[in-house]
Amino acid sequence: MSSILEPGITFINKELKGKNIDRIDRRLKNLKDIFFDKTALEKMDPETVVYEVESYFPVEHDIEGGLFYGITYIHPGTVGNEYFMTKGHFHKIRNRGEFYCTLQGEGMLILMDENRNTWAEKMYPGSIHYIKGNTAHRTANTGNTILSFSAFWPSDAGHDYATISEQGFSKILVQRQGKPELISR
Repeated sequence: MSSILEPGITFINKELKGKNIDRIDRRLKNLKDIFFDKTALEKMDPETVVYEVESYFPVEHDIEGGLFYGITYIHPGTVGNEYFMTKGHFHKIRNRGEFYCTLQGEGMLILMDENRNTWAEKMYPGSIHYIKGNTAHRTANTGNTILSFSAFWPSDAGHDYATISEQGFSKILVQRQGKPELISR
C-alpha cells in the first residue's frame, strides 16, 4: 500500500466532488421570513432559486476538533430593493468562529453581534473574512453574476437559524441609487 493518497475531495469546474458531500438549495418559498418587503416577495415565483450550498462533512456533526468545508452560490436578484441573501445564523455553540473566502462575484457579509450591532464587509474575489464567535452572519449578492464563497467552520459549531428567523438582523441591506446601503429595519 502506498503512503501517497489521493485527496478525499476536489473542487473542479466550480463543483465539489467526492464522498460525504451534501447539496441543498434555498428558494424564495424557503426564505419567506428573511425578506422585509412581503408584498414584493408575494409577487415573485416561489420556486426561484436564491442560493445553493455544497458542503463537505469529513467527520460527524457535533465532533469537537473537526472541520467542515462548504461553498455557497448566491444568485443575483432582489426582493423589492433587498438583495438576494442567505438565511443567516448564529452558531449553536456561540463562541465558534468561521472563515469565508470569496471566489467570484461581489457581495456583502452582514454581521451582527449579540447586542444587535450590525455592520457589513465588502466581498470580492480573493477577500477573506474572519467571523468571530458570538456573531450572526449572512451574505448578500450585490452584483449581476453569481456570488460564490468558500467557508470553513468547526464541526461542533452547529447552526442557530431560529434566532434570526424570529428576530431578524437589526439592519437590512438594500439597493439605493444602484448601490448597497445598510439601513435600520
